[in-house]
Amino acid sequence: MRTLHPASWLIACLSTLLVVPAPSSRAGEPEWNVLFVAADDLGNVLGKSRPEGLRTPNLDRLAKRGTFFERAYCQIPLCNPSRASVMTGLRPDATTVYDLDRHFRDQLRDAVTLPQLFRQHGWFAARVGKIYHYDVPRGIGTNGLDDKPSWDLVVNPKGRDVTEEAKITNPTPHKPVSAAMSWLAAGGSDDEQTDGMIATEAIRLLENLADRPFFLGVGFFRPHTPYVAPKKYFNMYPLESIRLPDIPSDDRDDIPQAAIPHNIPKPNYGLPDEDLRKSLQAYYASVSFLDAQIGRVLDAVDRLGLRERTIVVFWSDHGYHLGEHGLWQKRTLFDESARSPLIIDWPAAKSHGVPCQRVVEFVDIYPTVVDLVGLSIPEDLDGRSLRPLLEDPERTWDGVAFTQILRPGKQKPIMGRAVTTDRWRYAEWEEGRQGRELYDHETDPRELTNLADAPEHQNKTKRLRRLFSEKARGNNPETPVIRSRL
Repeated sequence: MRTLHPASWLIACLSTLLVVPAPSSRAGEPEWNVLFVAADDLGNVLGKSRPEGLRTPNLDRLAKRGTFFERAYCQIPLCNPSRASVMTGLRPDATTVYDLDRHFRDQLRDAVTLPQLFRQHGWFAARVGKIYHYDVPRGIGTNGLDDKPSWDLVVNPKGRDVTEEAKITNPTPHKPVSAAMSWLAAGGSDDEQTDGMIATEAIRLLENLADRPFFLGVGFFRPHTPYVAPKKYFNMYPLESIRLPDIPSDDRDDIPQAAIPHNIPKPNYGLPDEDLRKSLQAYYASVSFLDAQIGRVLDAVDRLGLRERTIVVFWSDHGYHLGEHGLWQKRTLFDESARSPLIIDWPAAKSHGVPCQRVVEFVDIYPTVVDLVGLSIPEDLDGRSLRPLLEDPERTWDGVAFTQILRPGKQKPIMGRAVTTDRWRYAEWEEGRQGRELYDHETDPRELTNLADAPEHQNKTKRLRRLFSEKARGNNPETPVIRSRL
């Protein structure tokens, strides 16, 4: 693998391309390219969950020419473990990655990641920006927790958003900007920001890989905190137009304490509404800035004549709270944190532009992409191919999603686990000893009424609990891993 700065990658890239072998494929099938686009901390802001007035024309364009999975659930709502799960196709209990510091190869030395599998079959695999975990903004411009066997080439841009950290507004100065609802309406142009540079480098790679089969990972850092975007994107969302969620005064009365992230002890961090609205404005600005950079990359795919032979996968590592339950950011099992956008544009699909409402999981991404290009799906993956839903988004689908999160506890860590079906979400903390939750998404999509203790729902709770009881490992991440085909 070659690690290059943007100014020096071109010559090395071209010399590498000369020795890249052609990929294997089934007879008569095209040699697909894969454009694998990731956002960081993008919540449920598309489709039916779109906040009023939010503008994402390029992601909307991608959804219209592909399939938007509106009910896609991550396996763990935290950046590093979620990305490790996506890239290995394995659940957190298999990777044993529950935090921001552990690398999945500490547990799975011989794992074959998604891009690594493509490399093994002759595709050229390259990465620009954040696909595996990075600290933000400290890790921008480095390899972060990258995985060397995954790539032939990596490019790590670093923009003025990093060097101008001192200009960022942080209403909670006791928290670092990486974890705070902090923001900056930046000067300068898009291409001076890290994400703008990532789009530029991705386009250059597309231009030089246009005649070779490729797997190109393009990882954007926004809208992760600090919410930094050029001023013009802030101007799209006048502060007086920003509305905060309407939260019932007794909202938290039936929520187990363990369900509330340890880093948000007070609702809304105890901040005044003005700061919350400024944070929300900055988040929307960052989303629209991200969308513009994705549009640049999609335009290049079309301009280079790659669209009909390129599978585009867009995903974010997890969902994101924007004030629901008085919560912000991630680390919960609530729907806003566990669910995140997933769009797959497969030009050979029989259906385009029809949103899919079936429950799917992020561990399904790996087997799906492998299946679509005609390779054999590894037998040890925890997900399944979504190809049937790409061909018919409204077909019958027995989808069930499993999400978990590890909390610090007084004596030992507390594991929370949730199972989501078409209608219900059931969660338990430390196998129920620290509380349980049951929500009916048909009548209560905002998850305001916890039905776990309601007598009339005890049979339902038992049935849902059985779906993951074989997989539960308690609350100690050092206990032996139990694998289940769920």
